[in-house]
Amino acid sequence: MTHVITQNCCNDAACVPVCPVNCIHPSPDEPGYGTAEMLYIDPQSCIDCGACIDVCPVAAIFPDYELPENLLRYEEVNARYYADPEKADYDPNPQQAQRTLWQAPFDEALRVAIVGSGPAACYAAEELLSQRGLDVRVDMFERLPTPWGLVRFGVAPDHQHTKAASAAFARTMRRKNFRLFLNVEVGSDVMLEQLQERYHAVVYAVGAMGDRSLGVDGEDLSGSHSATEFVAWYNGHPDYAGRTFDLSHERAVILGNGNVALDVARVLVARTDALAGTDIAEHALEQLAQSKVREVVVVGRRGPAQAAFTTPELLGLKDLAGVDLLVHADEVVVDDVSGSAAALPEYSMPAYKAELLAEVADASPQHDRRITLRFLASPSRILGTDRVEGVELVRNELVDEGGMVVARATDDTEVVETGLVLRSVGYRGQPIDGLPFDERRGVLPNVDGRIVDPASAEPLPGLYTAGWIKRGPSGVIGTNKKCARETVAKLLTDWAAGVLPEPAQHEDDVAALVPDHLDANGWKAIDAHERAAGADAKRPRVKLVDREEMLRVGRAAQQ
Repeated sequence: MTHVITQNCCNDAACVPVCPVNCIHPSPDEPGYGTAEMLYIDPQSCIDCGACIDVCPVAAIFPDYELPENLLRYEEVNARYYADPEKADYDPNPQQAQRTLWQAPFDEALRVAIVGSGPAACYAAEELLSQRGLDVRVDMFERLPTPWGLVRFGVAPDHQHTKAASAAFARTMRRKNFRLFLNVEVGSDVMLEQLQERYHAVVYAVGAMGDRSLGVDGEDLSGSHSATEFVAWYNGHPDYAGRTFDLSHERAVILGNGNVALDVARVLVARTDALAGTDIAEHALEQLAQSKVREVVVVGRRGPAQAAFTTPELLGLKDLAGVDLLVHADEVVVDDVSGSAAALPEYSMPAYKAELLAEVADASPQHDRRITLRFLASPSRILGTDRVEGVELVRNELVDEGGMVVARATDDTEVVETGLVLRSVGYRGQPIDGLPFDERRGVLPNVDGRIVDPASAEPLPGLYTAGWIKRGPSGVIGTNKKCARETVAKLLTDWAAGVLPEPAQHEDDVAALVPDHLDANGWKAIDAHERAAGADAKRPRVKLVDREEMLRVGRAAQQ
């Protein structure tokens, strides 16, 4: 018997150190971890001990004999990963890394401010507060009245297991040397300079809530939106709750084919009863119930093997009840550059994606709702006078450029009629007052988490970064754990070396600087309020989406 990792895998890698035979890969210290779609259990090495099941934060691991019917394919997915000969040589008895016993340079606590409250911020806080032999105090600042970042506002409502990762973050927030300051915007309610006067280090882990543009004509027409806006809207982000989307057309087009694109496609064609048991925002549920959208066309510029969505997300689409998954057979190619350096081995995971899509190529529609995946196409312009009326797509061909498969436009074009376009071409970090910014990459310039002066490449003392604002919008929730650990290691190295700036202000007056903040008790009150409303409606929670209402509920618990 063996154990199997399934769709909910968050790449947290908590399962790796507890495995006695090192059969879970890639680990955070192995090549490919940063780009892995998920973690995989080697069926030949697993000894069925169950240790990984106990520590998985999102309940993604099952014994093979207990796999739910809709997850049976993951036994094949895990085995397929190890079909690659390069994956057959993992060390069965790795040397587990030992945690460093840090020696404080001064007879005082290390005080750290973390800006942001999403996964990277929470992993950084946990890494700091779990150090052996070191007194660390962590204060976390979040501009919204609720924590968790994209776990709350980015994960699709029908992925409730993924949202369970926040349980680990909640445990961190219960540590005795941790304080939470919600409803506090650094740069407005409190300035960076004020934090630097009170903390040895400031860690920016604010994510990347901006969006990238396509750079095509018609992008700004009414009816053309970023997927970022749409996701935040249906997840109840208070900054986006008042947005409106025209759902009166039968077809919507999503430009880009990453996991976010597939999340949006599922939500658009889902039946109301499928969403009613989730934590989707009430306003979104009401509007989607009236939606006329019956087909979503998801457009990717390269082939299925190079698609940005992951294999688990694709399998989720294939099993979506009451919704057809359609693919054009002539677009299901592994690559068009066979024999070149860019050709894919037949056992590779990208090639497996193409095989999965070939199973549904040119299938006959069975339902009145469908998701159509288009490949080898790029938008050349969005059509319409006052609002979106269609998208002009140009046909691409794949070519080998220096061993990389790239898409090159041909002369073939087509028009897809639609009244709603959602641009899903990636999140982007935004500049932060008082800090340098890499405009090209949309990140804070840094070396391994130390923020640096871009002119000299020298670290800015006491300033650090983690998560998407550090490395760009890549990876999944658990990927931020390794990222945060790397940053914290540099911070602690600097602390041990005595090079962190000494705070000028030793009096703990932080709470007085931000009198309108909500603390952990305020968040607990909001959380309890939402869960109670959810219990009445037979849902996980009914989210509060109005900032003033959140503050009213939260402040009642602080009085």
